[in-house]
Amino acid sequence: MGKQIGAEAVLADFLGEGKMIEIPCSRKYCSGEAVYVCTETGLVRAKEVRSSKEIARIWSEEVFGGKFDERRYTSRIPAVLARQTYVAAFADENIGLRSKEVCDIGAGEGQFLEIVASPRYGALGYGIEPSEENSIDLQKNGFECFCGTVEDYCVSPQLAKNRFDVVTMMWTLCNTSSAIAMIQAAYDILKTGGKIVVAEGSRILVPFRKPLNMYFSPLPVDLHPYHFSVNSLTNLLKVIGFTTPLRNRYLDSDCLCVIAEKGQDKCQVENFEADDWREVLDFFDRWDRETGYYL
Repeated sequence: MGKQIGAEAVLADFLGEGKMIEIPCSRKYCSGEAVYVCTETGLVRAKEVRSSKEIARIWSEEVFGGKFDERRYTSRIPAVLARQTYVAAFADENIGLRSKEVCDIGAGEGQFLEIVASPRYGALGYGIEPSEENSIDLQKNGFECFCGTVEDYCVSPQLAKNRFDVVTMMWTLCNTSSAIAMIQAAYDILKTGGKIVVAEGSRILVPFRKPLNMYFSPLPVDLHPYHFSVNSLTNLLKVIGFTTPLRNRYLDSDCLCVIAEKGQDKCQVENFEADDWREVLDFFDRWDRETGYYL
């Protein structure tokens, strides 16, 4: 059991206003840049992050592509298909997807929407995607799509027309410039009682899944500014007002998946559980030492 903290500490660390300590080994895996741990909550993050517009532009124009390696990304490979299939099955098992309006934030090439809209799940898919090229492909494949960030969607006329039963984010939240803004936007576009499904890699304070040089990237650290543990992800959802979080069996899974509900009113909860920053630093020190066996 970690120490109990208040909402102010959670907000401060996600907004980049709390005290941070550099993770010593991070620079050698991140092209000389550092990744930090926040001392109040144990959140692992980049210290400074560019605007959501700039981050979205780089992902759209420079990172998305027809290959998957340390500098490029596509969902059209077996490993990504497998994890998206897992998330779809976990969501369907716990909340049911048939006939639900599902909005995938950061829909990419649309592979997840293809999965949930298949006869097996029967959802009604909608995408929010900043890449113009990906948005065109989504529409060609029969999905309604908003081309822009979810923050753009929230100030567009579309917000009044479309609110959703389910909002999904898969390996998207970690790549946004403001996790607070993105989860707030997800809250705003959900119907009352709607569900959010957030999936990320299960990497922090769990058994090591891969060498550090294959986890960290040579890309600028603010293109992947957040590194979630189960506590930091759950705290983020709760501080915005989501309730009754449900977690998958993340400890022995490659995926960390949390489902939570939008209530009638914002929750005023204080039962946030921090990760101990010293344990996080020790975890990365052990991970660095273990990685040495595979280099």
